[in-house]
Amino acid sequence: MSMKRYSQEFLLEMYRKMVLIRQFEERVKFLFLEGIMPGTIHQCQGQEASAAGVCMALSKDDVITSTHRPHGHALAKGVSLQSMMDELFGKITGCSKGKGGSMHIGDLDKGMITAVAIVGGNIPLATGVGLAFKMRKEKRVAVSFMGDGATNEGAFHEAVNMGAIWNLPVVYVVENNLYGASTPVEMVVKTERISERASIYKMPGVTVDGNNPIAVYEAAQEAVDRARSGRGPSLLELMTYRITGHSRRDPALYQPKAERQKAKEKEPVGRFKKYLLEKEKVKESELDRIDTLIEEEIEKAVEQAQKAPFPQPEDALEDMFVEAI
Repeated sequence: MSMKRYSQEFLLEMYRKMVLIRQFEERVKFLFLEGIMPGTIHQCQGQEASAAGVCMALSKDDVITSTHRPHGHALAKGVSLQSMMDELFGKITGCSKGKGGSMHIGDLDKGMITAVAIVGGNIPLATGVGLAFKMRKEKRVAVSFMGDGATNEGAFHEAVNMGAIWNLPVVYVVENNLYGASTPVEMVVKTERISERASIYKMPGVTVDGNNPIAVYEAAQEAVDRARSGRGPSLLELMTYRITGHSRRDPALYQPKAERQKAKEKEPVGRFKKYLLEKEKVKESELDRIDTLIEEEIEKAVEQAQKAPFPQPEDALEDMFVEAI
């Protein structure tokens, strides 16, 4: 996966993040199907490597913004599993105090602004955060996660242009899963690669295998180092695929069967596990232990979330404003 050598501790933490995201999403999927969990969800099974790879290149003080599909980004950045599960159940103990649900996950203390469900809506936020860091002369970086569809929004072009002309410490991360909802990306984007769009803003643009967490980490590390050292923003395009529907009621029939099957064979969690076993000589028992511990942690989180209290009507008057980052 890479010519560089990484410690087993680093690789196992990368694996842990990816498995945590996958198991969380799978457990939440069945909670919805069983009618136990309220609201709606947009899940990221198949895109775990992009969240884990990018966030492992960030420091605790760096800040991310996310989309209507935020669970993986949140878990990778360190938002607690329990607070997220509580939020999805609409409980006061949730990371957004039960007011946001699945599409509005975040925790400023962990470096994640509450996710924005409007397509492209989080991109200007990341640019603004980057401007704040630069004005305060802080060596911090802002990251905006977005889907391929968001790159056709006016907010994308305005925010990226601002990041470029003001040389802001921002990394714009496009998770290209080939579909904007059900629309194939080639129907709405003329360029061969979305990363080509970086050239018109005179910033680096790179396309990497978004299902390879090490390739993602290395590309993100370079972009983050560039931003932190005052050399301005970058655009990363991570080629990936969601092996689930756009939202919970979407059977994804627009995805050709052969394409879907190929994507399942290349999905990042199983692929990285195989790499760790064969190339890094990690013991399978060690990976199984991680899998089991996460499964137990998720079950405890579900149990605790179901027992947690709901917000009261008067809580709607609280948290109208938040402190600056």
